[in-house]
Amino acid sequence: MRPFLLLGFLLSNITATAAIEPISTSIAVGMAAALTGFLATYQNVFYYFHECCRPEWISFNRTGLEVALDQKLFGQHVASRVVQKAVTGFINNKNPKKPLVLSLHGWTGTGKNFVSQLIAENIYKEGMASSFVHQFVSTAHFPHLNQIEDYKSQLQQWIKGNVTNCPRSMFIFDEMDKMHPGLIDCIKPYLDYYEHLDGVSYRQAIFIFLSNAGGEHITQVVLDFWKAGRDREEIKLQHLEPALSLSVFNSKQSGLWHTSLIDKNLVDFFVPFLPLEYRHVLLCGMAEMSAKGLKPDRDVVDQMARELVYFPKSERIFSSKGCKTIGGKLDYYT
Repeated sequence: MRPFLLLGFLLSNITATAAIEPISTSIAVGMAAALTGFLATYQNVFYYFHECCRPEWISFNRTGLEVALDQKLFGQHVASRVVQKAVTGFINNKNPKKPLVLSLHGWTGTGKNFVSQLIAENIYKEGMASSFVHQFVSTAHFPHLNQIEDYKSQLQQWIKGNVTNCPRSMFIFDEMDKMHPGLIDCIKPYLDYYEHLDGVSYRQAIFIFLSNAGGEHITQVVLDFWKAGRDREEIKLQHLEPALSLSVFNSKQSGLWHTSLIDKNLVDFFVPFLPLEYRHVLLCGMAEMSAKGLKPDRDVVDQMARELVYFPKSERIFSSKGCKTIGGKLDYYT
C-alpha cells in the first residue's frame, strides 16, 4: 500500500474504533502520527536520491565557472569574459525580464560545445546529464525540410513542457548553421519579454545557440590584428559582435538567417570564439593528456601539434580543426 493511502486508511479507521477499543485507538493515532512524521521527511529523502527542480540539484557555482573558463578554455579571452558576466548576471537577477539567450560562433574545435558543458556543470548537479538540460542537434533532430511544420510544433511542445516542469531549464541548439531557415523562429515567443505565456513563465530559462556561421568574419578580424602586429588579447567584444550579428543575420547558410530572434534583439550576446593558434593547441594537448591520466609530455604534444593542418597556407597561423581531434591524435602518439 502506498504511504499516502496507508495514512488515509489509518485515519479513516480511528473514528470507527474509538467507541469500542480506546487503547487500540490510541495506538492507531500514534501510528498515524508517526507515519505523518515519516511522510514529512519522505519527500526530502526522495529529492536527495532523485533529481528534481530544487536548489539541491540546481545551484549556480560562480567560482566554479570562473575557474573552469580560466583553466580549461584556451585562447578564448573574449568568450570567457562574456559568458562569465552574462551567466552570473542572469542567475543573480531575481526578476529577469526575459530568458538568457547566447549565440556562440566560431570554427570547429574552438570550444563552443565545451563552454555549454561548463555552464551546465556549474548550474546543474548532474551537468549535461541533467534532465533539465536539453540538447538539440539540427542534423539529428530536424533533418527533413518537408517536415519543418511538424518540427515547429514539436519544438514548441518540448520547450513549454520542460519549462513547465522546471523554470530553470537549459536548451542547447547545436549546428545552427545547418538548421532549416525559419524553424528557430517558432520559439520566438518564449524568448521575448512576456511575463507569462498560457500561464507559463520562461524568464528563468537559458537558451544557447552554437554555430560555425560567422567564423570567416571572426578569423579575418584576428588575422588583421596579427598582420598589424597587435596582440591577440587586445581584441574585444566590440571589435566583433556588431558585424558578427549582421553577417549571421544575412547568411543563408545559417539557421538564424533573417530570423526574428535577431531582428527583435532577443539574442543577448553574440559570443565570438577565435581561431586557435599553435600555442593553444599545445595547451589543449597537455590538458588532454592529464585528462587521460597520463603525465603531460611536451615533446609528444609538440610532435602531434606540428602535424596538424593550419591556415592560411602561407602563414599557417590557425589550426583548421582547433582542438577537436586532439584526443584521437594523442592516442596515436602515446
